[in-house]
Amino acid sequence: MKVSCLQENLSRGLSLVARAVATRSTLPVLGNVLLATDHGRLRLSATNLELGISCWIGAKVDDEGAITVPARTFVDLVNTLPNDTVSIDLVVRTLTLNVRCGAFNNDIKCIDAQEFPPFPSVEADSGLSLNVEDVRQMINQVVLAASTDDARPVLTGVLIEITGNTMTLAAADGFRLSERSAQLAEKVPGTTKAIIPARALGELGRILSDGEETVTMTLPPNRGQVIFRSKNVELVSQLIDGTFPDYRSIIPTSYATRSVMSTSAFLKACKAADIFAREAAHSARLRIAPGTQLEPGKVEITATAAETGSNETVVDATVDGTGIDIAFNVRFLVEVLNVIDTPNVALETSSTSSPGVIKPVGREDFLHVVMPMHLGR
Repeated sequence: MKVSCLQENLSRGLSLVARAVATRSTLPVLGNVLLATDHGRLRLSATNLELGISCWIGAKVDDEGAITVPARTFVDLVNTLPNDTVSIDLVVRTLTLNVRCGAFNNDIKCIDAQEFPPFPSVEADSGLSLNVEDVRQMINQVVLAASTDDARPVLTGVLIEITGNTMTLAAADGFRLSERSAQLAEKVPGTTKAIIPARALGELGRILSDGEETVTMTLPPNRGQVIFRSKNVELVSQLIDGTFPDYRSIIPTSYATRSVMSTSAFLKACKAADIFAREAAHSARLRIAPGTQLEPGKVEITATAAETGSNETVVDATVDGTGIDIAFNVRFLVEVLNVIDTPNVALETSSTSSPGVIKPVGREDFLHVVMPMHLGR
């Protein structure tokens, strides 16, 4: 193998795939990145057997070939090279990769590409075409609610459900729930359901480039995998086996109080409360009071810490319904408000022991349910 490419392209490609490198594995080759020539381009691939990422970059190919190079060594080296052309030459007999760039000349010991796990192949025209901007926003609004506790594996994933021309993503960790839907350009027969690891979707959101307009999603039958493919990047993930809980049954269908506030004002108030709530399991009290003919309604957010002190912020709100005192994990509120892009947000509550529902005002495609916390005196 003999290729040359620009340092900045190689560095960017490695930054995309390196997150899939296995950090601890009994198979040394999983700690490597596969370099392979592919129709006049250079393909970089990494996998930990659960998640695999490939990236294609422009390159001048003099000799075809493939090799796996230690990821950490290669990434660190490429990031220190000057912004110039990088020449890569494989000495097959010794499995040594010679990397030259400007005044830099390096030899890296490698592992044969034959030992690298094969990536699944997909037909170029198969799969469902998705809008990149929709996918990225859906991921940001849903993965935050997925569990990080492996005790219940299905909750560490995101349920994807496709019916007709509607795709819905949902995640829940027992304390909160996010559901986001989007309309597809094409109608799909039947209903498709799969549980994708939240980490894989998080990586997908990170690697989708701004210039891309569409990404193709393929769920090969009976393979337990999902494949996302854009122009220059491919992500393969194992699906999570199991049945996702009936999350819709815990979404409140009515409310006693609906408070509409400025999203940015509510977010700032919650961030301030969290500074003091950190010592108290992030618990903050929301005191919601309806307005009068002379004054607007108010939502008062308070947090108290024995050692730090206390915080109280009042946010003007349009309150429909009765007044209520309720406590939430304010860190959860901060995280969901960070991914809402509408000027105003609605908080729907029923009682101190019932879940609260957060919705962007003017959009019907997203909701977030937060369980209340014990209301201390």
